[in-house]
Amino acid sequence: MKKTDKYLVNEIFYSLQGEGYYTGTPAVFLRFSGCNRKCSFCDTDHFHGREMTGEEIARECAQYPSRHLVATGGEPLMQLDSALLRILKAEGFYVQIETNGSLPTPPEVDWVTCSPKDAPWEINHVDELKIVYQGQDVEETAQFFDTPHRFLQPCSGLNIKETIEYILDHPTWRLSLQTHKLLDIR
Repeated sequence: MKKTDKYLVNEIFYSLQGEGYYTGTPAVFLRFSGCNRKCSFCDTDHFHGREMTGEEIARECAQYPSRHLVATGGEPLMQLDSALLRILKAEGFYVQIETNGSLPTPPEVDWVTCSPKDAPWEINHVDELKIVYQGQDVEETAQFFDTPHRFLQPCSGLNIKETIEYILDHPTWRLSLQTHKLLDIR
C-alpha cells in the first residue's frame, strides 16, 4: 500500500491487551486494513476500512484514558510510518506494534511484537517473539530473532495441550493465550 497522508483503518477500539508480554494492559487498538500475508488463522477482515488522516487517528485514539497503543492489522507496517508515529507520540502514546516481520520498523516504535510468518523477514528490531504454534519447528524460526521474550500461542486455542508440552520441554518459551477471547472481550 502506498504511503500517503491518509491511512486505511479497519477499526480503533479500547480494551485489554490479550496476548504476549503486555497481557492485561489497558490499550487503544489501532487496527489497519491490508496485509501482505494470507494466514489461514487470521481473525481480521483486512480488506475494509475508512480513510483517516494522522490527526484524525490521533484524535480518536486520544479519547481513551490509556496511552498504550497497539498498532496491528493485517500488517500495520504497510501503512504505519514515522509521520503518523510522531503525531501519536505528540499525544503521549507508547506505541507497541504487532507485525509479521516482513517490513522494517520505524525508529519511533516503542515495542515490537513479531509474530513471524513466511521468510524473508526485514524487521530490524524485535522486543517480543510470538509464534502461533502448529507443531512446526519454532527453533528454526526463533534463531533469526534476538529477544529473551519468546511466546508460543496455540493456534486458535485448538492445540493447547501440544503447545504446553512443547513449552515444558523447551523452557525458554512462555505460553501466550488469547485471553481476550477467553474473557469474551475485544
